[in-house]
Amino acid sequence: MEIERKYLITAPPQECFSCPCRSIEQAYLCDDPVVRIRRDGERYYLTYKGRGLLAREEANLPLNEASYRHLLSKADGIVLTKKRYCIPLEGTSLTIELDVFEGAYEGLMLAEVEFPTEEEALAFTPPAWFGRDVTFTGEYQNSRLALRPSR
Repeated sequence: MEIERKYLITAPPQECFSCPCRSIEQAYLCDDPVVRIRRDGERYYLTYKGRGLLAREEANLPLNEASYRHLLSKADGIVLTKKRYCIPLEGTSLTIELDVFEGAYEGLMLAEVEFPTEEEALAFTPPAWFGRDVTFTGEYQNSRLALRPSR
C-alpha cells in the first residue's frame, strides 16, 4: 500500500539540491489500473497501482533492461524524465522526494512524502516551502501527466 501526499513546489531551499539525487525515466502502459515502467538509475521496474489519491495499492516487479526497452516501445503518451532528490524531513523519519521534471514538463517540481498510515498522512503539516497540496485533485499524478503532455 502506498500512502502519500503530493505538493506543487515553486521555490525549494537551495540545500535540497545537495541531497542525494537520481535520474528517473518512466512511461505508462495503462492508466486504469495504472501500469507503469520505470528506469531508476540502472534498475528497471514494472509497477501496478490501484485506484486512489491518498492511498492505493502498489506492487513493483523487477525488469531487465531488454524487457524495459521492449515495453517502452508500447507505452502510451510521453516518457517522463525527472531528477529525484531525497531530502530528510527534519525531526522525523520521513523523506521528501522532490521531483524536478525535464523534457515536456521542464520546470515542474513536485514533492511527495510517503507515510506508514493514512492518519499520519492526514495529520501532516508540510514545511513552509511546500506549495499547493495536489494530493486530492489527482491532476499531477504522473500517469495523467504522461497522457496529457501540456500544462
